[in-house]
Amino acid sequence: MNVENTQAQMRKGILEFCILSILNQGEAYPSEILDRLKTGKLIVVEGTLYPLLTRLKNMELLTYRWEESTSGPPRKYYSITDAGKESLAALQITWNELQHAVTTVTAQQNEL
Repeated sequence: MNVENTQAQMRKGILEFCILSILNQGEAYPSEILDRLKTGKLIVVEGTLYPLLTRLKNMELLTYRWEESTSGPPRKYYSITDAGKESLAALQITWNELQHAVTTVTAQQNEL
C-alpha cells in the first residue's frame, strides 16, 4: 500500500469542502486561500487550486471580481454564492456523518 498516495487522495477529496468553508467566511484571493489551507496543514499548490476554483465557479458555487492592486497586477477575489452556501451545508452534513462513521469504526478497531 502506498500510504503517501492514499494521504494525497484523502486531502484532495476534502479540498472543495475546505475552499467553500474558507470563502463562507468572506471573499479571498487565491494566495489567501492557499495560506489558510497551509495553516490547516493542507499543502496545496497553485496548479491544484486554480482548476478547482474554475470548476467551482463553473458550477456557480463561486463568483469572483477583479480588484486593482497597488503592488502588481489586478487580483481576482473569489466569494461564495447562495448555491455554494447550500452545497457547503450539504458537505458539512456529509463530513459530520463521515467523521462519526470513521471514528466509530476506528474506535471498534482499537477495542479489538
